[in-house]
Amino acid sequence: MAPDVRVGPFTLVGGEVELGPGVSVGAHVTLLGRTRIGADCRIFPHVCLGGEPQVRGLVGQMTCLEIGARTEIREQVTIHVGTAQGGGCTRIGDDNYIMNGAHIAHDCQIGNETIISSFCGLAGHSRVDDFAVLGAYAGLHQFARVGESVMAAAGSRLSLDAPPFSMVTGDRARLVGVNSVGLRRRGFSSETRRQVKHAFHLIFRSKLRLETALARVDEEIGGVAEVERLVSFLRKTERGFCR
Repeated sequence: MAPDVRVGPFTLVGGEVELGPGVSVGAHVTLLGRTRIGADCRIFPHVCLGGEPQVRGLVGQMTCLEIGARTEIREQVTIHVGTAQGGGCTRIGDDNYIMNGAHIAHDCQIGNETIISSFCGLAGHSRVDDFAVLGAYAGLHQFARVGESVMAAAGSRLSLDAPPFSMVTGDRARLVGVNSVGLRRRGFSSETRRQVKHAFHLIFRSKLRLETALARVDEEIGGVAEVERLVSFLRKTERGFCR
């Protein structure tokens, strides 16, 4: 523990846990395993971090949980360590806000500045990229990916990947448009937002075959960093993506 760490009453901190400078841990928290928590994180009561994965037959693996700086973890959140089969580490980036009752399973990879709302469930090996927002009760299937600046509505069930900069909703989640509010909040210029919207039109609304649409995007607006990240995400999908 750093010298200025604060730990509330009835909290258990395991022998392999590392707490960075300025970390605040509330009452009745359980911190287990090889868990490393970055500077200035705030952990609220009844949180359980670093428990064994909910996978049969994987007892005693030397895996870990890493949480970046300035992340807030609200009441009754559970986050498990990774598995050797999944890379060995569950990772949470910097400046995230994880609301009460959310569950993040083994080997999940969470980026920076995300919001994971109350009672969300992230199955093992799922991924949430920077600036994404998951509404309350949203659920991710194993290995599902949520791209950067996605807004997933409350109650969404994501069995497929959610493309970057999109809004998705429903069971099973479908694409409903561009996350224009999220793009403005990130400070993207009006020209960049226009180019992202044009890419969405070509890929999702033009009725072109996917490879033809992606080729059109490369031809017409290639070189725009945000559009290139969108295209790269779609080309790497293994589960398919919301449409």
